[in-house]
Amino acid sequence: MNLASKPLAGLKVIELGTLIAGPFAARICAEFGAEVIKVESPSGGDPLRKWRKLYEGTSLWWFVQARNKQSLTLNLKHPDAIVILKQLLSEADILIENFRPGVLEKLGLGWDVLHALNPKLVMVRLSGFGQSGPMQGQPGFGAVGESMGGLRYITGFEDRPPVRTGISIGDSIAALWGVIGALMALRHREVNGGSGQVVDVALYEAVFAMMESMVPEFDVFGFIRERSGNIMPGITPSSIHTSSDGKHVQIGANGDAIFQRFMRAIGRDDLADDPSLADNAGRDLRRDELYGVIDRWANATPLAQMLETLNGAEVPASRIYSAEDMLSDPQFLAREMFLSAKLPDGKPFKMPGIVPKLSDTPGGVDWVGPTLGEHNQQVLSSLGYSSEQIAALRREGSI
Repeated sequence: MNLASKPLAGLKVIELGTLIAGPFAARICAEFGAEVIKVESPSGGDPLRKWRKLYEGTSLWWFVQARNKQSLTLNLKHPDAIVILKQLLSEADILIENFRPGVLEKLGLGWDVLHALNPKLVMVRLSGFGQSGPMQGQPGFGAVGESMGGLRYITGFEDRPPVRTGISIGDSIAALWGVIGALMALRHREVNGGSGQVVDVALYEAVFAMMESMVPEFDVFGFIRERSGNIMPGITPSSIHTSSDGKHVQIGANGDAIFQRFMRAIGRDDLADDPSLADNAGRDLRRDELYGVIDRWANATPLAQMLETLNGAEVPASRIYSAEDMLSDPQFLAREMFLSAKLPDGKPFKMPGIVPKLSDTPGGVDWVGPTLGEHNQQVLSSLGYSSEQIAALRREGSI
């Protein structure tokens, strides 16, 4: 795909960060056409390169998380590397960083310095607790943000300790807020005649912002939402049920008309016609009874028949998908949610497609995550460094 046809073409993004939140935010920018230069330490680079399943020594996650990015190695403890970084930032549109607050300031790269260097620069700062407050200097990963932000408290079953969601969702949510903030700052800069500004995203606040009505429910009623397993508290019926062949299905029949269609489809006209179940409040009072009815039906019905019945009655439902299920699913395939790519040795593999879908200027993947320092020569040459100067920087340990 031609980079110029993507919506963020012409933007230059410098990524200073490792692992998940910052790199995921930069990945989104790269997928939609921004020139993203990922700055890594020469000694090993981003630890994500070695996380989870490795293929010939490199994480498969890395090939996705760093797609469309250029890898530049800089030893930020070396003054020549700081000079190079300042050159890059002087002409950049966005800086994305997820160091602990204070790290960039110690390197002489605080906001006051960078804003004077490049008044148009938008600085996205992702950290555990934000750039202010009594906890600002504490380390904080996504799991801590999920805990403090309220997500872990309400996730799991009531008779067991809290559980994680299965992915690093706190980091990813923070990354999305970072991109949203960057685009709003760019809008202000380019349309309202403003200058660059700081987008300050705390992981715990990014999670907290997703917590629906949790705060006013406590403030007004003193109600603390607790863990409720697979059901939606106060919204009935909506839960996961198991088929006779051991497959799990999410069923959301909590709309009034949907509930009636569902009950008729499983032969329970008596419940469909029961006036006490005509609205959600009435159904929630008889929640255990209704879930028992649905469980008995599901436990006696194979998956294929369950889905046929539910779809025929226009009841929102889905089996619980594994990666194997997704790769053969017609909806995923029709929406091009798997892209074909090649690993460095030429082995083909599938990676996730692009979200969201833009009708006129869609995102795309032009290359997978690069090798460490793969673009050193290219980036430094664009800044005016000669081959001899680049070789000297390498000998001195700057890159």
